[in-house]
Amino acid sequence: MADVLPYRSTPVFDESSLPAALRARHSTKAGVWGVIKVLEGQLRLSYLEPPSESLLTPQQPGLVEPQQPHFVTPIGAMKMQVDFYDQNPFP
Repeated sequence: MADVLPYRSTPVFDESSLPAALRARHSTKAGVWGVIKVLEGQLRLSYLEPPSESLLTPQQPGLVEPQQPHFVTPIGAMKMQVDFYDQNPFP
């Protein structure tokens, strides 16, 4: 991942400032990968197609592929940020 840099990053969100849009079903655009980085605490990443869940931690980021429907749920106090890439950062 060191060779691939994000073209945009969200602000850092905590459990109170996490936008409702990220807590509800959404997806990235065509050709856009998202990497959800947990800076503190834990976050549940729910993929909708196919259905599955991942527990994200500072040691375990989450990858969202282009147009993949998903949403996130904070688990207690947390801080997170999303980096956006125009190619797969984990080839």
